[in-house]
Amino acid sequence: MDLKKQALKIHKKSKGKIATKVKTKIKNTKDLSLVYTPGVAEVCKEIAKDKSKLYDYTIKSNTVAVITDGSAVLGLGNIGPEAALPVMEGKCVLFKELADINAFPICINTQDTQEIIQFVKNIAPVFGGINLEDISAPRCFEIEESLQDLGIPVYHDDQHGTAIITLAALINSAKLAKKDIKKLNIVMSGAGAAGIAMLKLFNFYGIGLSNSVVCDSKGIIYKGRDNLNKQKEEIAELTNSSLQKGELKDAFKNKDVFIGVSAANLVTKEMIMDMNKDSIVLAMANPDPEILPNEAKEAGAFIVGTGRSDFPNQVNNCLGFPGLFKGALEAKATKLTNEMKAAAAEAIANCVENPDTDRIVPAALDKQVPIKIAEAIVKCMT
Repeated sequence: MDLKKQALKIHKKSKGKIATKVKTKIKNTKDLSLVYTPGVAEVCKEIAKDKSKLYDYTIKSNTVAVITDGSAVLGLGNIGPEAALPVMEGKCVLFKELADINAFPICINTQDTQEIIQFVKNIAPVFGGINLEDISAPRCFEIEESLQDLGIPVYHDDQHGTAIITLAALINSAKLAKKDIKKLNIVMSGAGAAGIAMLKLFNFYGIGLSNSVVCDSKGIIYKGRDNLNKQKEEIAELTNSSLQKGELKDAFKNKDVFIGVSAANLVTKEMIMDMNKDSIVLAMANPDPEILPNEAKEAGAFIVGTGRSDFPNQVNNCLGFPGLFKGALEAKATKLTNEMKAAAAEAIANCVENPDTDRIVPAALDKQVPIKIAEAIVKCMT
């Protein structure tokens, strides 16, 4: 039976991947009086006097909402909230399995930005953190930015999760290639949520971007190009100081790193050959990368990573978000800062004791990774 049929079979058999669990058993009427009426009224009164007691008496202290409108599901596009539910369930499974965090999938039947913002504000009292997921750009930027004052971390994983794990991959790749990470020249394909968040985190980390070039579907982004949205205008300010113009293929010359968060088969061997010696290729389009690893290697790439588990160097968000929220919840953080994101990337990179060209990041299911990330996040708060 092939993978597609197996996936359908297991989902149908289990009717989804998650369920609720009762922590306090009700075996008799005394138990009932403690967990429900009349005893629960005392808990309610304590919280009414001091809302911070939610963390002591309810699931809030270890619970995250995974929220989507289904408008930008990885590799599938705008498939709507119903079809997005299996992905959100999967995310919740990873939260529980990798970091022992309770997570609820919430798929909203609207793609109106203001409605989503208000919805998240209305349900926030229940949760210790909000993981926004698979919301299309540029709406995802406005939604996340508008929710930063909720008093709990609100984090769009398609942006920051991808940025964190990519930075981790670059940290170890640069060491192996004997290149100064602060001086890497990058060519990036894709200027959506993930690409923009990467550049912002790289800039915060101290990677000089003036000689780096970013391409969208219309070619190289440069200052003054027509029809740039707000986020791409910010990219133009950070990158391409020489105002290079042209297509993706024109941007590879003298670059150390290629990062792809765009679409399959956009990169050829000839493009890789234009890069500097010991080049680093992170082709992360899913399900099919911008260039296959064997082709990139044949063209001279020193290190190749993708988003897939069937190739070496899986650069995947699941290495980041469980530990990031674990640390944020433990520290009762109100926001996830750039300092925390950079610390998470370094923690991920440091989980690989002896990196090599086929192992620049830890295994996706390594349960030590969330622990190390959480420790780094808590340290940022002290």
